Amino acid sequence: MVRKPLQKLLEESAAQHSHLCPRQVIGVRMGMYAAQLLDLDLPQMDKRLLAIVESDGCFADGVSIATGATVGHRTMRVEDYGKVAAVFADTQSGKSIRIAPVLDVRERAYAYAPAGETRHYFAQLHGYQVMPFEELFSVKEVLLDTPVAEIVSRPGVRVNCELCGEEIINEREIHLEGMTLCRACAGRAYYQSCNIEVQFERISI
Repeated sequence: MVRKPLQKLLEESAAQHSHLCPRQVIGVRMGMYAAQLLDLDLPQMDKRLLAIVESDGCFADGVSIATGATVGHRTMRVEDYGKVAAVFADTQSGKSIRIAPVLDVRERAYAYAPAGETRHYFAQLHGYQVMPFEELFSVKEVLLDTPVAEIVSRPGVRVNCELCGEEIINEREIHLEGMTLCRACAGRAYYQSCNIEVQFERISI
């Protein structure tokens, strides 16, 4: 089983951000730990692992670099709980684990920081790279409320909402009172329509 070394993964993560920060390190090492616990060859070249991250930003990018899971390949989902944590689901075995930093991880990082380093940021940046997984993370096996097969869905499945007419992919439609609806028309939208038509004027230059 071939896995990229930590420093190579950190370099790739830093290249996306033009710097390396503690949350990127947490994300990368969390993905590496998931590979070890699930006995998977990561970063993946297929779509076996599904990663569900509980916040976006640098942390999520670190997880993506280490696992090969991406939103574009539909192997990463963001459930924004505002937490630096993630669930890793093996789509073949059905096993799912949730990994999160231990509650006092920032304090623990000081024991691994270079001698005399008192700056929080740099103590964490270094400490998170060298701390043993068991000191850095807590792990528990979980059962997803929505089965992995439903989350991943099937390719090529498309329907149209019977109210707005817009196309729905990935089996995200809702059947309500005999109608096939998108989530917005079913009352589960994340936005509210202002009922304002946007008009653009042609400007001559």
